[in-house]
Amino acid sequence: MAEAGRLLPGFMAYLDARGLATVTVEAALAWAQQAPKSPAGRVTTIGPRRMTAARGFARYLSGIDASTEVPPLGLMPRRGPWRQPYIYTPDDISALLAAARRRIASPLRAATYQTLIGLLAASGLRIGEAIKLDRGDVDWAQGVLLIRESKFGKSRLMPLHPSSMQALAGYARLRDQLQPPAAERLSSRP
Repeated sequence: MAEAGRLLPGFMAYLDARGLATVTVEAALAWAQQAPKSPAGRVTTIGPRRMTAARGFARYLSGIDASTEVPPLGLMPRRGPWRQPYIYTPDDISALLAAARRRIASPLRAATYQTLIGLLAASGLRIGEAIKLDRGDVDWAQGVLLIRESKFGKSRLMPLHPSSMQALAGYARLRDQLQPPAAERLSSRP
């Protein structure tokens, strides 16, 4: 309701400027399509949200004014055209790993990117899930990762191949060598 309350005055001004006394499908569609376009030329998400607000208002108004036209569902879909995902080949992944090793000067940062790329390729995790991983999310004995509060706020366990666990263990050793955990840094002070 808050969004409709924000959008509908603009719709009313649009109707008034064109001398329209009621909502028509054509007017609602034209108003919704006036929304800003993305750099690729597609209507941004505000266009479909405008149409939803206009449709709800038209439904209400149709109970009072029989000449009101209610825009049908699906007239302005919420999603842009589906883009086919790019599937990285093993050669692509090897090239990314090599580039991280060659082009990143910091050994820890280079290892972090290599581990991240390898983990994404081996597990199919979403990038946000991988970035949120913490030391305590790895169950070394069982060979699983705890993915906390992922999509829709759910958590799950992700089993990993032993080779992936070995790569994570190598990264953990290097990370602890170059950047010890805070507790170790505090205890080693004189």
